[in-house]
Order: sequence, then structure tokens, then C-alpha cells
Amino acid sequence: MNHTTIIAAYYQRYHSSIHFFTPPPMNNTLLDYKLSPNATAFSTTRVSPHPLSSERIKEMGNYAAFNVTHYCGDAPERVQENKQWLCDTLHIQLNQLWLPRQTHTANVQRIDTSFLSKSATEQVALLQDIDALITNLPQQCIGISTADCVPILIFDEVHHAIAAIHAGWRGTVSRIAQHAIQQMTLHYNTSPQHCKAIIGPSISVEAFEVGEEVVQQFLQAGFPHSIISRSPRYATSRPHIDLWAANSWLLEETGIPLSNIQIAGICTFSHADTFFSARKLGINSGRIFTGIMLNQP
Repeated sequence: MNHTTIIAAYYQRYHSSIHFFTPPPMNNTLLDYKLSPNATAFSTTRVSPHPLSSERIKEMGNYAAFNVTHYCGDAPERVQENKQWLCDTLHIQLNQLWLPRQTHTANVQRIDTSFLSKSATEQVALLQDIDALITNLPQQCIGISTADCVPILIFDEVHHAIAAIHAGWRGTVSRIAQHAIQQMTLHYNTSPQHCKAIIGPSISVEAFEVGEEVVQQFLQAGFPHSIISRSPRYATSRPHIDLWAANSWLLEETGIPLSNIQIAGICTFSHADTFFSARKLGINSGRIFTGIMLNQP
């Protein structure tokens, strides 16, 4: 079997084995994932849990109406109010909600008892330039922020460990999902075949147009050609990349069965009214928070 046939066979298996779940009506603040009774997993939407007038929503602009990320230019008091609502909903305190300062690296930070024992200033420093969090501590909600990039959640069913991963195209090329799982294996004895994964709302292949230089980075990193799409149905002749397929391929290559991977199948660019999209709204806009937490035994 030649290389082209192998790639074609993989892509056929990807579409036949991956579970694209049907999301509920997108009029809730949280999109819940039915991952396990032992873990809570979700993505936030733009829907505010509070009644807001049309004038108030207009005033909030591209941050309307629910953003919990401090790093995107939103009003700090509004972000804090939203974070408090989220923590109240999860039945945790603000100091049990963790979000790193992401910079498209392949860096992974562990939330453990040593981390929790540090001062707030030290914790903030440790969360700089981090694009994935892992933990095996209950009631510690770890998450990442996105607005087109791919959010990935991992749950180890056997050892009860979790990961939240930010995989933009640079992080995908750097195989950040695999780095995070390797760290879970190192610290928690995780076996990928016992993991479940979720790929949350993010930009779809139809909307993710890139330059040839980006295509070359994926190919040089060993990704299958099948993640690259060139179709006459696109508005331009520029290539498109399927980040959902690329990250599913990474997860399966690590050892997670395709049948254990769920994809939300929600394109943020196409649904920017419900999910933040930097390509559609600009970088001065809110972010989706995709989080996971081990429930108290």
C-alpha cells in the first residue's frame, strides 16, 4: 500500500469513525459535553446568563455578551462578573478556575499541589506562555481560550486525569496535543487508549483559508496531505486546512481510538453570532472558554 493510499484510507476512517455530536439549540451560556459522570466539560458561548437590553448588548460590541478572558481587551469588571457566574455554576471558587496566557507554544503546565501552594503572583508567572494545562486534582477547572483555534479536552477514564489544550495552527504543527498526553503519561501513568477526547467549536476547513507557506509547515511536520483542501467551491484558489482532521490524526497517532474522539462540528467563523471568531470579529473581541473539571468523588 503506497503513501497516498494510506492517507486516503485514514481520511475515510476519520469520517466513518469520528463522532460528530449534534449540539443542543445554541441559546445557552454553556455548551455541555457528555464526557463522563466523573468530569464536567463545556465551552462557553456568547449568550449571557443575564437579561440584557439590546442597547447594552450593542454597547458591549464584539465582547457581547459572555467573555471570561482577561487577555483580549474586555472591561475587567465585566470579565470578573462573568467568571464569578461561571464559578458559581460549577460550584467552585474563583481560585479554582485556571486559564493560562497562551502564546501558540507547545508548553504544558501541571496544576498540582505544588502549584496550588504558590502565591498568586507565582501562579500567574507559571501560567505565562502556556497553551495546555493538565491535572488530576478534583474541583480544579482547567481551560483555555479560543476564537477560531481548536480547543481540545482529554479525559483519562482509568487514572482520572484531564487536559485542556489550545491548538491553533501553530500549536497543531507543533503537536501540542501529543505533548500534553505525553505529560499525562509521565505524571499520571495515562494510557492514551483509555482516554476520551473532545474537539470543541473552532474554525472549519471551509472557512480556514491559508497561504502556501502554512501548507508547507504542515507537510514538513509529517501531516497527511488529506488535511489540505483545494476546492472549486471556495471563493479563492488558496488552500484550506482541516484542523479538526489534523488534530484527530494527532490524537489517534498518540493512541486514542478514533471512536473515543468527539467533534463539536461547530464552525466559529460561520456561527460568530453565538461563538467568538477572531477572523470574523477581529482580535479585539471576546473568547470562548473551553474547560474541564474532575468532579468530587
